[in-house]
Amino acid sequence: MTRSPNRLQHETSPYLQQHACNPVDWYPWGPEAIAAAKQEGKPIFLSIGYSACHWCHVMEHESFESEAIAAIMNKLFINIKVDREERPDLDSIYMSAVVALTGHGGWPMSVFLTPELKPFFGGTYWPPTAKYNRPGFQDILQGVHRAWNEQRADLENQANQLTQAVVDSLAPTLERSTLGEELLAAGLSALVRVFDRIHGGFGHAPKFPHPMDLRYALRAAVRFDTDEALEVVHVSLGKMARGGIYDHLGGGFARYSTDEKWLVPHFEKMLYDNALLVPVYTEAWQLTRREEYATVVRETLDYVLREMTQPGGGFYSTQDADSEGVEGKFFVWSREEVISLLGTTEGEFFCSAYDVTAMGNWEHTNILNRIETPEQFAKRVKQPAETCETQLAAARKVLFEARSKRIAPGRDEKVLTSWNGLMIGACALAGRVLGEERYLSAARDAARFVLETMVAADGRLWHTYKDGRAHLNGYLDDYGCLIDGLAELYQATLEPTWLAAAAKLADYVHAKFWDSAEQAYFFTSDDHETLIARAKDTQDNATPSGNSVMAWGLVKLARLTGRADFEDRARLLLEFVSGQLAQAPLSGGMALCALDMLLGPSPEVVWTFPAGRPSELPGWETLQRRFVPGLTLSGWSAVDAANCPEVLAAMLKDKLQQPGLYVCQRGACAAPVLDPGAVDGALEQLLPTPE
Repeated sequence: MTRSPNRLQHETSPYLQQHACNPVDWYPWGPEAIAAAKQEGKPIFLSIGYSACHWCHVMEHESFESEAIAAIMNKLFINIKVDREERPDLDSIYMSAVVALTGHGGWPMSVFLTPELKPFFGGTYWPPTAKYNRPGFQDILQGVHRAWNEQRADLENQANQLTQAVVDSLAPTLERSTLGEELLAAGLSALVRVFDRIHGGFGHAPKFPHPMDLRYALRAAVRFDTDEALEVVHVSLGKMARGGIYDHLGGGFARYSTDEKWLVPHFEKMLYDNALLVPVYTEAWQLTRREEYATVVRETLDYVLREMTQPGGGFYSTQDADSEGVEGKFFVWSREEVISLLGTTEGEFFCSAYDVTAMGNWEHTNILNRIETPEQFAKRVKQPAETCETQLAAARKVLFEARSKRIAPGRDEKVLTSWNGLMIGACALAGRVLGEERYLSAARDAARFVLETMVAADGRLWHTYKDGRAHLNGYLDDYGCLIDGLAELYQATLEPTWLAAAAKLADYVHAKFWDSAEQAYFFTSDDHETLIARAKDTQDNATPSGNSVMAWGLVKLARLTGRADFEDRARLLLEFVSGQLAQAPLSGGMALCALDMLLGPSPEVVWTFPAGRPSELPGWETLQRRFVPGLTLSGWSAVDAANCPEVLAAMLKDKLQQPGLYVCQRGACAAPVLDPGAVDGALEQLLPTPE
């Protein structure tokens, strides 16, 4: 049966477009839907999800494609469909309501609202009829309708109370703590306490990667000289890289593991997870030189460049968990398939390494994972480790080529500013540290695309882009993530364009998002659509919180530009979240990283040698192979002193007259090293060397 598309056909979100041919009379969020609810006196059914969400697809197929259920929805409700990746402001508000109502959240999120947008009932996935110990969606629709007609006063009272609870939860006020090493030590203690020493990661199933916490653990390992922090990092990174959460053929990480061993992923791949994990593995390689970490970085970024990068720059958002309607089908293998492709000898060797059996390790199929380290495997098969890895690499190439002929999972091709900012930073850091120009080129292309396409005439950021259209007012994390990404790109290239753009965005944020009463940033700007609550984002989730990533970026900008006001703002933001860090350190890994840098030591390395590629500067390669928390890199050609950009003027003051390498702390510099040949030795003396 061919249906006429509903209003979602005009939206740019692939998730919304997926629902454009549902029999449900969907509205996108906006004035038309709200006016209809008020005019018709109907409650709103709000459904929030995203394109890579498996259970979102399930609820669509079971309920939203059902003519019978759609008829009930259309008759009794105004139905609004929202992409959480496009509208994180709405997602945050109404997820808080669902958590308050049910004690847990998730997607698809299903919420019933008054025409004034106040929530009064909600949940997540509901099957069409009662099963899985869940009520049936049809019964819920009829029940809410009866209550709306017969108990409206009670529902509206409940909506008012729930709305107030949401407002309170999104603007927490906690007693502030002193910004000092005590907070950093408490954060490390919390990580160690919940660390899974056997399987890595934190807590029990389902298990998420926690990249911000792992980046903080690296910094704590150096600050407190503790093997406990290094154990947290090494066990977690090793187990994830060898587990099924990692794509051993194509590179990149899935969103999370459904089990504690990292074997069974939720197969969707998100840009942000990979953007956040790349810096962890990069910094861990700097600290340890474990080649496994550099391999993960390269394979992950090669996957992003190959499958998640649009022509001309800009990174796509997600890849689905499902293909051909089956979760994980694209990624799993039978033993027979492997043997037929590789032959008996090579196939059995590969199956032995990657836990592939006739019975299967998941739902009668096999998720590739390595239950042994390469060294353990080599010892078991009595071959040199290098020989084993060469043999396995050749086998992976054959399987990857065979897999590429399968029907691939869908890809959400919208470009989100915040996630692009994260990936720009990841590519820049990895490109700088590993000396890989292709990653730097990808970072430049993406930064150029965002700055040329997703910045409005008045300086504001647009949140999303697709099909030639950039729209939706940017959120705090759009600015924070992009500022940090541009700061990393500047340090990788020493091209001041990126630093100047970051500083300009930081000033725009302060003008439009600042709350002078609480001394922190709202999640939305002062000219944003008025909603039932205006949140201040302080807790890390899958991505860093807006205020924390702003603090992180502002500390870097302060060190790179010499602007004290950037550091003052960062300190105020960290004071705002300090109470949360004291009570729940695991909610603030990004803030702990920012605090570590704010407290220092945070050395500033400044070059004013003659012009040349950054990789040709004296000491450049030495610095890339060292993990120095809080380190910033800047410079300008001494022979072009007259054209020094304004954004660098304060930092380079008095340094251009005497060309050399300067190592500074908060602007106070040691004597310059004037002889390029002496730079490497001087750096060993001037910078701390983590063991």
